[in-house]
Amino acid sequence: MRSGPVDEQVYDVVVVGGGTAGLSGALTLGRSRRSVLVVDSGEPRNAPAAHMHNVLGRDGTPPADLLAAGWAELSGYGVERVRARAESAVREDAGFRVVLDGDRVVRGRRLLLATGLVDELPEIPGLAARWGRDVAHCPYCHGWELRDQRIGVIASGPMSIHQAHMWRQLSSHVLLLLNGGPGPGAEQAEELAARGIPVVAAPIEGLEITGGDGADGRLTGVRLDGGDVVALDAVVVGPRFTARSAVAESLGLAASPFEMNGFVMGSRIPANETGATAVPGVWAAGNVTNLGATVVVAMAGGQAAAAAINMDLIAEETREAVAGYRDRIATMFSEDAWEERYRGRDAVWSGQPNPVLVAEVSAMTAGRALDVGCGEGADAVWLADRGWQVTAVDISTVALGRAAGHAAAAGVAERIAFRHADLRQDPPGEGYDLVSAQFMHLPPDARRELYTRLAAAVGPGGTLLVVGHHPSDLATSVGRMHFPDMLFTAEEIAALLPDGWKVVTAESRPRTVTDPEGRVITIHDAVLVAERHR
Repeated sequence: MRSGPVDEQVYDVVVVGGGTAGLSGALTLGRSRRSVLVVDSGEPRNAPAAHMHNVLGRDGTPPADLLAAGWAELSGYGVERVRARAESAVREDAGFRVVLDGDRVVRGRRLLLATGLVDELPEIPGLAARWGRDVAHCPYCHGWELRDQRIGVIASGPMSIHQAHMWRQLSSHVLLLLNGGPGPGAEQAEELAARGIPVVAAPIEGLEITGGDGADGRLTGVRLDGGDVVALDAVVVGPRFTARSAVAESLGLAASPFEMNGFVMGSRIPANETGATAVPGVWAAGNVTNLGATVVVAMAGGQAAAAAINMDLIAEETREAVAGYRDRIATMFSEDAWEERYRGRDAVWSGQPNPVLVAEVSAMTAGRALDVGCGEGADAVWLADRGWQVTAVDISTVALGRAAGHAAAAGVAERIAFRHADLRQDPPGEGYDLVSAQFMHLPPDARRELYTRLAAAVGPGGTLLVVGHHPSDLATSVGRMHFPDMLFTAEEIAALLPDGWKVVTAESRPRTVTDPEGRVITIHDAVLVAERHR
């Protein structure tokens, strides 16, 4: 994974945030063969915690170990990482430009914001230093480890009384510390009393720690205004959850209040169930949008957002592919396109006559032949060498020039008339003893018109030979351009013939070729041989 400067590559997805939500999303995207860059400032929210809990199969694992294992997995899927802080992002034509640390820039077609949140704690001396150890907030994350201990729940918001009841499930030694704030209403006071939860009204001056405030120190209680100490083993406090929203807000995504169980718990970046935000192309996952998400919920959110991003990219790529496909169909048969194709290579074709032509025409009596789309002239030269008078037609002057050279080299130039024409518009002539159209693939309407005209060019007693790529080839690994409407069966061409024709052969003829991966495979040619009645 990249840890130094990043280049100007446009990634499919830039993930901002290297916590569990971001890495889960990156994993899903990497496994979908997306190019992914994770911008990781190295500040996971759960860094102060010694262990994670309620993570099936990884219960009790240190958070850093989970992230390290995640990065090891991601490296196998080509996901890259840059150690930096993302400061802002702007939309541009190709997607988004993300500014890192004030001077570096990375680009992505889509953004996944997994920047997490900040836990804003009450201003009580010593509280922040013990956060993640004996100062906790989530009974599902730390409750089992604090079971049966003396626990003080500091009233810091509308959820505090609810918290006291939740922690009472884990210990019979729970009290509510109002810290000078308002007391519970009559009904709430009765509920607390019924469950044996004492209420302490006085303001808190600070925490009592023995053995120092470092890792060896131990919380022994809270010191109240006036000097009294309430003996405790752990303190619970509900922080205000504030989404890390700088990048989101630079994109116009304002943070909004987040409610849980009817109480406002902080601010979040709004997103729907897939993580999609109000800004097209931007998703959010984990605590930046779901303040109550635990590790596994954040993972699930990252995966869901990644799946939605992948589908959105697929939809965009499909739209672009359709536009390109239509453009190729509209332009690939033009003279300019064929000229460019021939100019791009010294030889486009093998220089050998088409095998079906050789098989079907070798026993015929030579006469006048029309070679439709003669290309570089291999078929025309083969026919002329066997006594045929050939009219060789092609839309490309470059191809005709090469064909004429090959004919001269073979000593048959006098038996071939090379003609520059587009037989979709130009008349092919008439009275030919053989009309050969080898692999002339056009859209259905143009194909129908061309082959009808070619049939009319065959004289009485003459032969129409049509060879094309069979539609079944699309299911092989031959590597041919995928234009299903342009492939045809021999029967489809035979159906265009009017009365007065005899179909000699209309079949799918197999042959072996080597595909781009070096495998020998069987493909099929659509072969039509039809004779016009005299």
